[in-house]
Amino acid sequence: MSTSLAWDERYASGEFQFGEAPNRYLEELRPWFAPGMRALALGDGEGRNGVWLAQQGLVVTSLDWSPVGMAKAGQLAERRRVALATVVADAAAWDYPECGFDLVAWIYLHLPPADRAAAAHGALRALAPGGLLALECFTPAQQGRRSGGPKLPELLWSRAIVEELFGTLEVLELLEGTVNLDEGPRHQGPAEVVRALLRKPR
Repeated sequence: MSTSLAWDERYASGEFQFGEAPNRYLEELRPWFAPGMRALALGDGEGRNGVWLAQQGLVVTSLDWSPVGMAKAGQLAERRRVALATVVADAAAWDYPECGFDLVAWIYLHLPPADRAAAAHGALRALAPGGLLALECFTPAQQGRRSGGPKLPELLWSRAIVEELFGTLEVLELLEGTVNLDEGPRHQGPAEVVRALLRKPR
């Protein structure tokens, strides 16, 4: 099982493991975002998604369990001249603020089932009425591909898992299929993912 120390080692190299550009799906959702929205970037690694959201005028908290990753996120925010709050915490154990965010970005955060459920419960608690949850994760069809993703099948996502964990949210978009990744050295080439844009009822 992956640990925060393993990610510290990966992030300790000078290179950004998933690039400095945001996730493409998150970028495509830009019309849904507005300046001043409060955003939580979960499992944000080296900060590429959180910093991009901050560049769009959102008030962003970037959370990851790797202190090395969060330090790089802070440095990236400084280079881009945006404000970014960084939190070093386990997404499954963090004390999520009730109705604290208008957007939760869940991009390639793969956790064991019990931890995944705990983090999903926290994300639901943290979403304000009308708030959005944007998600992209690898599906079981990704196994055997070289474009990234966890090796353990229980860490992978599916449309059914999204529906189970976030069934109280309105589905704006929920798709499974193939995308072409170009996100740093660790996400390159065709990949099998689930994408979701969900909204908490007002």
